[in-house]
Amino acid sequence: MKRIIENIGIVMVLFALLSSCTKNLELSPISEISVASLWKTEEDAKGAINGIYARFRTQVQENLYRWGGARSEEISYGINGSEGREFLFNNTLSAVNPGPDWLRLYSVLHDVNLVLKYVPNIDFTDQKEKNKILAEAYTMRAYIYYILVRTWGAVPIIKEPTESFNPSAPDAYKTQNSPEEIFAFIKEDIGLASGLFADNAIPAGRAYWSKPALNALKGDVYLWTGKILNGGRADFEIALSALEDVKTADVTLLSSFDQVFRGTNKGNKEVLFAVQFKQNESGNQYGQDMYIAPTEIPSDGDAASRGLIGVGGGLNRWAPSEILRSQFQSTDTRKNVTFTEIYRFPSGVRTFYASVALKYKGGVTGGARLFLDDVIIYRYADVLLMIAEAKNALDLDPSDEINEVRQRAYGANYAANVFVSTDKIANDEAILKERLLELAFEGKRWWDLIRFDKAMDLVPSLQSRDRGLLLFPISQSTLSLNPKLIQNEAYRN
Repeated sequence: MKRIIENIGIVMVLFALLSSCTKNLELSPISEISVASLWKTEEDAKGAINGIYARFRTQVQENLYRWGGARSEEISYGINGSEGREFLFNNTLSAVNPGPDWLRLYSVLHDVNLVLKYVPNIDFTDQKEKNKILAEAYTMRAYIYYILVRTWGAVPIIKEPTESFNPSAPDAYKTQNSPEEIFAFIKEDIGLASGLFADNAIPAGRAYWSKPALNALKGDVYLWTGKILNGGRADFEIALSALEDVKTADVTLLSSFDQVFRGTNKGNKEVLFAVQFKQNESGNQYGQDMYIAPTEIPSDGDAASRGLIGVGGGLNRWAPSEILRSQFQSTDTRKNVTFTEIYRFPSGVRTFYASVALKYKGGVTGGARLFLDDVIIYRYADVLLMIAEAKNALDLDPSDEINEVRQRAYGANYAANVFVSTDKIANDEAILKERLLELAFEGKRWWDLIRFDKAMDLVPSLQSRDRGLLLFPISQSTLSLNPKLIQNEAYRN
């Protein structure tokens, strides 16, 4: 079936017209098709939801890591030109150098809002299929707002698609909603989605939202509000219940950490939800800028690292930091899946040359490395560690879930790495470190540091600085389009 829509529309009223294309979509600009002719059949609805995933992929391709990982201590300079990326891990953002803005996230929301407005009026042969599409749309909207509120704090909530624009209208320009209002809206959408998913099934390929993936998101959201918005015990209990529900789905830890990420094993049973990347359909994902070009691999480099790298590809524009690399024990099987260090031996002296991220290293086709691994949004190991976090917050023993993750990580050396619960503070430190070792380069670390209230301590470029810098600035171009927007306080001068 051809996917038939990825809308081109005005987003958020105040922003510019957007356009993007995806190989497997037959593009139909909303400006050229009347509502009456577009939203009529099941095929229209299915094409629209597929278009949402395609639009979302453009943000996962590079930006999701920049928002969720790149400001942390896990990343640093590579050996190639950074193209200015250092302002992220050095935390020197400003209104004129703000990082990726929210424009295209709102384009995803615009498409979601179209689905939520028009699909309820379409007749389906199977009501469950209709409910599933609506559930996916509500889940996607909740997740996008979860990105927005963690990244910028106060942002406008847009509940309806923008299908016309009158700049003179009193409500033409939207004001920002508070984080409390945004999280209430996110939780409302999570509740609506939960009631629409028919069962706990995960679609083949695991590239669509499902009830287990929704429960992972729900647990994530309630952990955040429990800690950041002082939701406390009530929120932690909701988080734990949702995350425990994930265990009843068709999920498990794979025996091999490496096989979680390989392009030959996409849609495996550890994955709850991932964004698909395919040859001739999408471009390379962000792993290409953490790898190394063939011409940069030194001929006198150590054989072990050369073996792990194989055929070079991409560029080493940024790379695993020394802080990250020093956290791994040699017996941790995750180490050689997450990164490698290249050493040279000039005059017989072992000398560090470069580090290369291996987790999303792609595969070789026709002699060229393509970075088309699916980018995982939620997986079972992440859920286990969130369960441990929720348990610890509730004064329960988090050992079982931490040890389940460690047992795979250390294999035959697990006995020397068994976790034993001590006190709440020490347990939290252990959970946060375990999340670094398990989830490095998956776009989790920056938000983990904020949730655990450790960003100002563990990110060297933030020490002794203003906590307001934990938010991103709103771009100057975005501010210039809407006089009602207020810049985040740390970036007003």
